[in-house]
Amino acid sequence: MNATPEPLDEVAPVWARPEAFPEAPSGWGWTDRKGGQHPLGSLDELAESIRADRSSAIDLVWTPDYPRMVVPEEIPELFHALFAARRRWAAADLEYSISQLKLFGAGVIVVALWTWWQNRPLLASTNTGIAVVLFVMFALIPWYQAWKRGRELHGWSLSGMQAGIPTLRFETWLDLQRAPLTRIFAGLMVLTGVAQLAFPGSIDAAGLVKNAYHHGETWRLITAPFLHGNPLHWFLNMGALLYLGRRVEVFARWPHVPLVFLFSAWVGGEASARFYENATMVGASGGLMGWLGFLLVFETLHARLVPRRARKRLLAGVAATALVGLLGYRFIDNAAHLGGLLAGMVYAAIVFPRSSSPHRPQSTITDRVVGTLALASSVGCAAFTIWKVGRFH
Repeated sequence: MNATPEPLDEVAPVWARPEAFPEAPSGWGWTDRKGGQHPLGSLDELAESIRADRSSAIDLVWTPDYPRMVVPEEIPELFHALFAARRRWAAADLEYSISQLKLFGAGVIVVALWTWWQNRPLLASTNTGIAVVLFVMFALIPWYQAWKRGRELHGWSLSGMQAGIPTLRFETWLDLQRAPLTRIFAGLMVLTGVAQLAFPGSIDAAGLVKNAYHHGETWRLITAPFLHGNPLHWFLNMGALLYLGRRVEVFARWPHVPLVFLFSAWVGGEASARFYENATMVGASGGLMGWLGFLLVFETLHARLVPRRARKRLLAGVAATALVGLLGYRFIDNAAHLGGLLAGMVYAAIVFPRSSSPHRPQSTITDRVVGTLALASSVGCAAFTIWKVGRFH
C-alpha cells in the first residue's frame, strides 16, 4: 500500500499555504472557534479584543492588509496585545493548577492515611496508586505546563512570537479539518459506552478476561477495545481518540484510521494476554497508542508535513503515558500500551516510505478497498461487543 504524492506545484505544506484559511471579509475582525465572525472598525479595536480575550476564544483574525484570515501572531502590530493576553492566561492557568495541586494532593494524603489506618501496605495499595496517578495527570502535569508557559513569556519577543507561527497555523488548520472516520470511531465508542452503562457485567461479558481468552475465546481481542473500566477511562480515551484520529485521517488519509487502530488494538491485546495473564483488560488504549506510534514514525518520515514543535508534542504524549504507566503499573496495562505503540510504528515504517515532499500522500485503490473492509470490521466489532454485552445480561 505505497502512497503517491499529490499532483500539486506548491512547495509548502497545506497548512502553511495562504489558501489554508478562508478569504478575509472587508475591514478588521476575528472568528471564534465555532466559525462565528466578529467584524470590527479598526486595528486598535482588534488589538483591544485580543487584550480582553479571557478564554482564548479568538481563533483567526483579518485586516485589510491580508487577503485571507490569519492567526493573530502573523500580524506584528498585535504583539503587545497578544503578550498581555498570554501573560493573563498563563497567570490564570498557574493559579488554577496550584489549586488542583492542593486538591489532588489532599486526596492522595487522605487515601494514604486511610490505607495506613487499615494496616495495608501503602506502596502496594491500588487505591493509593490510583490517587497518585490522578494527582500526576490532573494536577502535576498541568501545573508544569502552566509554569513552563509562564517561564517562556519572560523572554518573549516579536521574533519569538513569529517563530511559533508554523505550529499555531498547523494546530488551527487541523482543528478546522473534517474528519468523518474519526467521528465514526467516536460514535462507536459512544454506542458501546451506552451499552456498558445499560448492562452491568459488561467487562466480564466482552472484556479481555485472560482465563476465558486462554480457553479459546479469542474474540475478546476485538471486543475489549470498545469497553472501558469507568467513565473517567472513557473520557480520557475519547479525548485522545478525537485528536489522534483526526491527525492520522488528515495527513495519512482515512483508510489508515481503521487499519492502524485494529492492528494495534489486536497486537496490544496479544501483548496483554502474554504479560498480564490474570488481569482483565478493557479500553481502546492499544489502538490509540497505535495511532500515536504511527504518527511518530509517519511524521518523521514526512518531516515537511508537520512543524517540528508539533511533532515534539507527540513525544511529550509518549513520555506522559510512560510516566503514568510507571506510577500505575498495578492497574494500568502497560503491555497493551507498549504493544499498540510498537504496532503503529511498525505499520507506518512498512507502509509509508520516507519522503521529502511537503504534500500529503494520496490513497491508492488498495488503500481504499482495504480501509473500507477495516472500517466495516470496526463497525462489526462494536456491534458484536454490544450483542455480547446484552446477551450476557
